[in-house]
Amino acid sequence: MIRICSSLQAAGYEVMLVGRKRRQSLPLVERPFQQHRINCHFEAGKLFYLEFNLRLLKYLWQHPANIINSVDLDTLLPGYLVSRLRTKTQCVYDAHEYFTEVPEVTRRPLVQRIWSALATWVIPQLKYAYTVGPALARIFEERYGTPFTVVRNVPVRRPVPDRNEVQEGMLLYQGMLNEGRGLEVAIKAMKLLPAHFQLTLVGSGDVENELKALTVNEGLTDRVHFTGFIQPDELPKYTRQAWLGLNLLENTGLSYYYSLANKAFDYIQSHCPSVQMAFPEYAALQEEYGCFLLLEALEPSTLAQLILGVANDPTAYRTLVARNAKAAEQLCWENEERELFHLYQQVLKAH
Repeated sequence: MIRICSSLQAAGYEVMLVGRKRRQSLPLVERPFQQHRINCHFEAGKLFYLEFNLRLLKYLWQHPANIINSVDLDTLLPGYLVSRLRTKTQCVYDAHEYFTEVPEVTRRPLVQRIWSALATWVIPQLKYAYTVGPALARIFEERYGTPFTVVRNVPVRRPVPDRNEVQEGMLLYQGMLNEGRGLEVAIKAMKLLPAHFQLTLVGSGDVENELKALTVNEGLTDRVHFTGFIQPDELPKYTRQAWLGLNLLENTGLSYYYSLANKAFDYIQSHCPSVQMAFPEYAALQEEYGCFLLLEALEPSTLAQLILGVANDPTAYRTLVARNAKAAEQLCWENEERELFHLYQQVLKAH
């Protein structure tokens, strides 16, 4: 959202980014737009969602706006309700993922039914919505009858990196350390790779402690490294140093299967070849740009074999770097933000 808010602010909109404050939240970093954090007594679970939505509803009502951009289903209801009560306010839905199909929801049938009921009630009544990829846009339009614009989460153009300084075998995962990300497979695959291969996991999440324990049990503490949470602005320095990026989503639900993760584009902007699952969106990008290594089966042996294949073929690796460099010219925020501006202009013209 930092990228979206920054673009809108630069385009002349007055932007306020509203989020939640956790007990372990770092201080806010100064941005070109305003920011506000909502304090909640509860940190997780049903009571947290109830409290947060009530507090968010109160805040949105007390701070009138022309447009409320609700990011994902868990913030949609307050934005929608305020837009119904205030005729001059429009609610725009930003679907970063297929919320009702993420593993944390699908494994709890009652929770899934509640969120699905909310989506079925609210989304068909919205006029403006966008999501991260063509596949999800088609699914949402078919299911809810609301048109979805595609605004991909691609990064801004970055200075051309010097790939000659990258050491072979430096593997990188950046993002949340949550279930369904294939990180257990990545750690176990390290035992099948030569000793000079190193894996860095940049981020934090619900399974961080379990992953650290697995690293100890596998005897890999000298080859698998955890950075913990870092600010988004610090990510590029890790990506530039990576020899190969990893994005190993498990096929645990439609949300992951039809995903188009930010990290895939972050790797591209750093001209860093990466391993992606052979899911529809990544397969479509591979067909157009040829910049990925697609993994058909998420197993330590198949992952290690795929990595060793490119490690043993320097020409193939250099070709992947060149293709990522070419893809980076098109898959950048400077191109993608035009779709965002067009959508917001439509909203303002209609009201």
